[in-house]
Amino acid sequence: MSIEIKVPALGESITEATVGQWFKKPGDAVKADEPLVELETEKVTVEVPAPAGGVLADIQVAQGATVGIGSVLGSINEGAAAAAQPAAPQPAAAPPQPKAPEASPPKAAPAAGAATGNGGMPPSPAARRVMEERGLGEADVQGSGRRGQILKEDALAASARAATPAAVPREEEPRAAPRAMATPPVPVTQLRAPSAPNDAAREERVRMTRLRQTIARRLKDAQNTAAMLTTFNDVDMSAIMKLRSEYKDLFEKRHQVRLGFMGFFVKACIQALREVPAVNAEIDGEDIIYKNYYHVGVAVSTDRGLVVPVVREADRMSLAEIEIAIADFGRRARDGKLSIEEMQGGTFSITNGGVFGSLLSTPILNAPQSGILGMHRIEERAVVRNGQIVARPMMSLALSYDHRIVDGRDAVTFLVRVKECLEDPQRFVLDL
Repeated sequence: MSIEIKVPALGESITEATVGQWFKKPGDAVKADEPLVELETEKVTVEVPAPAGGVLADIQVAQGATVGIGSVLGSINEGAAAAAQPAAPQPAAAPPQPKAPEASPPKAAPAAGAATGNGGMPPSPAARRVMEERGLGEADVQGSGRRGQILKEDALAASARAATPAAVPREEEPRAAPRAMATPPVPVTQLRAPSAPNDAAREERVRMTRLRQTIARRLKDAQNTAAMLTTFNDVDMSAIMKLRSEYKDLFEKRHQVRLGFMGFFVKACIQALREVPAVNAEIDGEDIIYKNYYHVGVAVSTDRGLVVPVVREADRMSLAEIEIAIADFGRRARDGKLSIEEMQGGTFSITNGGVFGSLLSTPILNAPQSGILGMHRIEERAVVRNGQIVARPMMSLALSYDHRIVDGRDAVTFLVRVKECLEDPQRFVLDL
């Protein structure tokens, strides 16, 4: 019995997707609910599971094609896996066919990839190109992508490791130096580099994922629509760092999660949003909608792009609950396991460029929100305290906001409140 593989419902307002990597080939045995293919939507990557066990009969839509909800991607011959398995040893048992042994190495290739941690995932197109150019097999490369997929950087690293022994003969070069000394100097005109090769041959063209296209469009739309402005301040992180140092072990033992900085910033922002509601609002036509709830989006960087899962009702959560939610979002975002609903409905966002070493930035609004806070790296700076120049761990803060709703005074007030809460964490306890 043949069963169709269809595009499932992908969430509110999403009507189409781009077909990504197929994990199986026609003729491969599949198990019920086993991932068959990735679909890239505007917000997340979704894995389509097998509707039944059997053998993948055909693939009707190739990678890169755009499909709508309910479209047929391929089909499965239900229950055919059991029949296919006993037939596999027959080619090996038929000695009259000389080509049978030659056909076995390609079948062993997926097993080799799985043995090296590639999980049976085929290499990415860019990695495949590098491997073919450098003469590498899947068994030669350790994949670091999702489910062990080999990425381009993995192939390049493996190629570099393979080329390392070739550098050993260079130790003989000093022996040739005396002969080079007797050679007349070469005119400068002869030392010029040869004409450059064709640049196009050294370029790589990769189609943007649907998520990356959506990120690009939304960021540009935000610039074109909102009257964006950024206001800056800095915060002395001494008190927060001292608090973390004293209680991080007890906190982790009690709550099974690491005590980070983001939970403090979420709490501080909520305190500031309560005082400056315009930063927690949005424009709808000629109306301003003030959100009397606090759904805080926390930006997470993945290999596919930036996603912003939302910590809902963050004002009702403890510091530990916020840290647990953020840690869970981070893990699932990197594995591509976030749902569309988890990235919708935010009222304010926080992005932390400091984890990558950023000193200062002007974050772009996550439309239709009217504010986003940018965190940056912590570094020792000379500041004046009680008339003395001392070193303190300082962080620059940046609030980008929609000037159509938020006035300059509101933006400054917001940042000052965030600064006060972080420099005096007792305000959290006293709700000040």
